[in-house]
Amino acid sequence: MSDQSSHSITIDAAAADVSAVLTDLEQYPSWSSAIKKIDVQERDAAGRATKVTVSIEAGVLKDRATLTYDWSKAPSEICFSLEEANLMTEMTGCYLIKDNGDDTSTVTYSLTTQVSMPVPDMMRRKVEKQTIDTALDQLKKKMEG
Repeated sequence: MSDQSSHSITIDAAAADVSAVLTDLEQYPSWSSAIKKIDVQERDAAGRATKVTVSIEAGVLKDRATLTYDWSKAPSEICFSLEEANLMTEMTGCYLIKDNGDDTSTVTYSLTTQVSMPVPDMMRRKVEKQTIDTALDQLKKKMEG
């Protein structure tokens, strides 16, 4: 596995509210510019999506990927991994949601990607960082209005 890119942001919203937004995968296209479409393939007994097909447009990366979600540490941790994709050979990510005890939350998003074509590591990490920063900024905007 490659080195992860990671970044954190503080959001003026309760951790439970942030977790609820991140759990509602089908709504991502309404607030995330990188997620164009999500089709839920499977759900767990609690109704949470465990397998989704997602159309992604993040910078120069455009792909259709099937992701598997791990809810074992939810609501404080929401993680996903790549099952298959057209271009990516790896996409592993995790949102960590920390309650700051003052109606704010710190959200840390970690992401690792690899693509099937040769891409310099510096360029790959730049796209990861840009994807993370954009996702966190858009999540903050969604939560804070």
